[in-house]
Amino acid sequence: MSPAPRTTAATPGYADEFPPRVLREYALLADGERGILVGPQGDCVWMCAPRWDSDAVLSTLIGGGGVYAVTPEQTRYVWGGYYEAGSLIWHSRWVTTTGIIECREALAFPADPGTAVVLRRVTAVEGAARVRVVLDLRPGFGRHAMGDLHQHQGIWTARAAGLHVRWSGGADARAERDGALVAHLALAPGAHHDLVLEVGGKPGGQPADASAAWEATEAAWAAAVPQLSETLAPRDARHAYAVLRGLTSAGGGMVAAATMSLPERASGGRNYDYRYAWIRDQCYAGQAVAVTQPHPLLDDAVAFISDRVLADGPQLKPAYRIDGGPVPDEKRLPHLSGYPGGADKAGNWVNGQFQLDALGEALLLFAAAARHDHLDTGHWRAVEATAAAIEARWGDADGGIWELGNQRWAHSRLMCVAGLRAMTASASPGQAAAWRSLADTIAADAGADCVHPSGRWQRSPSDERVDAALLLPAIRGAVPADDPRSQATLAAVAADLGREGYVYRFRQDQRPLEDAEGAFLLCGYLMTLATHQAGAEAEAIAWFERSRAACGPPGLFTEEFDVGQRQLRGNIPQAFVHALLLECAARLPRPWQASGWKET
Repeated sequence: MSPAPRTTAATPGYADEFPPRVLREYALLADGERGILVGPQGDCVWMCAPRWDSDAVLSTLIGGGGVYAVTPEQTRYVWGGYYEAGSLIWHSRWVTTTGIIECREALAFPADPGTAVVLRRVTAVEGAARVRVVLDLRPGFGRHAMGDLHQHQGIWTARAAGLHVRWSGGADARAERDGALVAHLALAPGAHHDLVLEVGGKPGGQPADASAAWEATEAAWAAAVPQLSETLAPRDARHAYAVLRGLTSAGGGMVAAATMSLPERASGGRNYDYRYAWIRDQCYAGQAVAVTQPHPLLDDAVAFISDRVLADGPQLKPAYRIDGGPVPDEKRLPHLSGYPGGADKAGNWVNGQFQLDALGEALLLFAAAARHDHLDTGHWRAVEATAAAIEARWGDADGGIWELGNQRWAHSRLMCVAGLRAMTASASPGQAAAWRSLADTIAADAGADCVHPSGRWQRSPSDERVDAALLLPAIRGAVPADDPRSQATLAAVAADLGREGYVYRFRQDQRPLEDAEGAFLLCGYLMTLATHQAGAEAEAIAWFERSRAACGPPGLFTEEFDVGQRQLRGNIPQAFVHALLLECAARLPRPWQASGWKET
């Protein structure tokens, strides 16, 4: 039995041995209920348990404690890795001076909502292998250590701040450093060794069987991710779908990202907690899936958004917990040192905002589902509630897509226009007439105060700048693509916000664009769609290829890309970027088709 755990903010455990790396080197394991980031030392450095918005049990990434590492004992090795196609089953791969070692790893899938099951299989691919395994769970973002450690018949059990822990495969491990477990594995050429970690509620029955868990996980991923062979880039499209599936819980809610507090800009003050379900982001994901086939992620999005609209109507929040509960208030975690260049925050201040465009995106999602005949009676009540909420609130100032101060943003109003017009195709004649009239009223209002003297759309009545988000109204059918305002906006975004094949959101000040923030990958994909819609096929593919290359070896995208340093910035993986990659890959192989509304 180990000594009683020590609880202190100053206890790093093994954190110093696994310092943070650049984000492009991290892979994601996810099962819909929680996620893990795995680094090049085989170090799992981020995991919240038992669910996405729980306190982290592994938080070395942001300056806390907690790591679960499988690392070659040889000091000279080079790292690589790959995902099994159409899954979030990752292989860490190390080429040493004497052989090749792989660690196949995944969160068991489908998930148990109350307990995370982490599967790791170490294989001596070429030559013999020696690896060190460190299991150092520290709940409360590093505040607590594992305690009450026991081993029985080669299986370790422990308690950690109310969580139960069970670990198989580490029979020879010894307890060190306030409850951490350390094991050394020696494998003959071709041999493998399984490690199974269970974290969450009190485990029942027998420990998870590694072979059975792997077989079930392989089968579940094979069933969950479609082939998408008709897309321009099937491998990347499937990977994007797998990422979105990994971020989507059994209840249908999709978190915006797996992480929190990863800075968008060093010392720039932009650090956020994205472990919640944003209405807009999930609508993007559902619409992207609908461009292919009505795969299950479309139904997940419709179900989750419908429930939120029916519950809150005109008071719809921009984001929710994946169980539909409110996002907690933002707070600092002062005991953490943070990811370099950032500061740690949990919760999100967006819970106090109203974002009008989310209502329009909800209608666009419902319209996409209706085109596949995937709306039932309950969903239709949500459609009507959304349209009523737009009618009640379209004149209000809101926080907008970029979650800034309240203004009457052109983008917000025009996305409501797009949603209303898209839904008329599935509405009764009376509803269609009413919604078309409301859309015309809102469009005229935006046209009266948000058209720049040059003829393009501008951000708001008091902000004349161009904004890449203003490409969306034409893409989604609020106004025709050949409307002079649409054409002028497309030209202005390309000229004013496009640099070296990347696109920025808007000009923040007089500095060069790249000095103010990173290129916004969502905007690069919006430019792809807009140029494809305009018939500039070669140009659209060029924008697409530039954006989809802005990732690291695991193929994960963050919100921003630092063009000068070729580095990922912000939380990882950012769901809406993967959603738009999927949509672009699906749309580019064929001529543009209107998204549910055609001018009559």
